Amino acid sequence: MATLKSLVIYLVWPNPGNAHYGSGSMRLLLIVCALLLLFSFTFRFWRSRMGNPVMKKLSRSWSSAAFWFGATGILFVVSRVEGVGFLAMRLWWLLWGIAIALYLGVQIRIFRMRYYEKLPTEVSDDPRDRYLPKRRK
Repeated sequence: MATLKSLVIYLVWPNPGNAHYGSGSMRLLLIVCALLLLFSFTFRFWRSRMGNPVMKKLSRSWSSAAFWFGATGILFVVSRVEGVGFLAMRLWWLLWGIAIALYLGVQIRIFRMRYYEKLPTEVSDDPRDRYLPKRRK
């Protein structure tokens, strides 16, 4: 019981630890979140140039998801360093990570179920094809 209580206190402590912009973990989190923002614009540009309609439909939410995950991550980092009590909790980072993992899992599953590529078919010019039996409708 004491370990569960200490875990909850650890996750929801309003101003956890000594954080500053120079620390390695804060720099890493800022870089990851900035890369997510950059990827959101890259996905949007890539999607506008895409010719495959199936892939275009499946990648519809990728740019907005990357943008919002990056923006909320930067918000959490700045809140942690500046000491904003409610947003500096470790619980939000845990929920953020779970949300990214769930989103990626669902996207991978949908992609594996629905992605296909149309293969070109050969048209035969055999004159005997007119006389061969056709498939019933």
